[in-house]
Amino acid sequence: MDRQRDRTRLQVLPLGRSRVNLTPGPWRRLSDPAKYRLYTRVTLQVVLLALGVVGVVQSGDVAAGVFSFLALIAGVVFLQVRPELTGVEQHPNGRRIEFACVAAVVVAWVVGLILIRAGDHRMVGAVGTITVVTAALAMLPFLRYHWIALVAVSTATIFGYGYERDPLLGIAILTAIGAFMIVTTRASLWTLRIVDDLDTARRAEAQLRVAEERLRFSRDLHDVVGRSFSAIAVKSELASRLARTPGNGDRAAAEMDEVKSLAVESMEEMRTLVRGYRGIDLPGEVAGARSLLEAAGCRLTVEGSPDSVPAHFHEAAAWVVREGTTNIVRHSSATAATLALGSSGLTLSNNGAPDSTGDRSGLDGLAERLRAVGGSLDAGSDSGVFTLRVRWENA
Repeated sequence: MDRQRDRTRLQVLPLGRSRVNLTPGPWRRLSDPAKYRLYTRVTLQVVLLALGVVGVVQSGDVAAGVFSFLALIAGVVFLQVRPELTGVEQHPNGRRIEFACVAAVVVAWVVGLILIRAGDHRMVGAVGTITVVTAALAMLPFLRYHWIALVAVSTATIFGYGYERDPLLGIAILTAIGAFMIVTTRASLWTLRIVDDLDTARRAEAQLRVAEERLRFSRDLHDVVGRSFSAIAVKSELASRLARTPGNGDRAAAEMDEVKSLAVESMEEMRTLVRGYRGIDLPGEVAGARSLLEAAGCRLTVEGSPDSVPAHFHEAAAWVVREGTTNIVRHSSATAATLALGSSGLTLSNNGAPDSTGDRSGLDGLAERLRAVGGSLDAGSDSGVFTLRVRWENA
């Protein structure tokens, strides 16, 4: 009965609006560059199929439809295995698949040429145009001399399949269409490279922030503890010499009392430094979390105010925000996170979470810290969303 009542109380905590995430799990787990790469590849494939379907419908010829679709499917598969569009270094059978796709387009082009020369299929000329469009959108952009290849393919198609008007005009029109396709694909590849560079820069910035924090801690450790330890070493040596000199026992004892005082003071400074880098406060941790997550490519939404958290829970809440933010950066590919602060507790949730929580030593340490001040912690992952819930028992 008490457990049911606790769950009921937990559900009515003023921690912000509830959310229902309808985004598929595999999509949420992708990074932003991976999402854009998938979107670009699918868009190119859909455009290719749409243009091909329009051409086939207008031709109204069964043979044209069969061989046009052979070329279109080859183009779609070719885009599917390109490393630039998949993010994978190289598909295990990538070269073979690419060769087979090129061969399929060439076969469709040659068979269409044979049929139109035989004169049995007047509308099969659409195969030539569709194969050129397929090659220009899916294959030629990845060649070094793609413009030369485009002019050669367009010329061969016009003279092979024939053109009712001036052949040079036909070559110009077909080359212009192919050039538009090549520019479309290469512009998409250029945008992908920019997105990858921006993601690399964001990761480097996040790592730099961590390195700067380590350097700051090292500097603080040197400044705070180094002076005290040096004084302890000097006074200990002086006390040792005085103790060996007759008549200086009182002075030696006084020096050792000072060594004891310095040691106690150093221990307190060390605890203060380790506990919060010379102090930890909730508003500062919220601001730091926003800055760190933004550098890592994750947008933090804050609901509520640090002032709504009871004053005697501020330090514990600040530690929760710090540890939760660190876990988001280290253990997820999150692009969005939400921090909800309330008088009865707080929640920190993020997308892009792995299926398993992994090492829980940090969370266990948080739970112990919260128990010491009368709080409780609950954490779990569901459908790629990790949620950290904290409740103030005595609030």
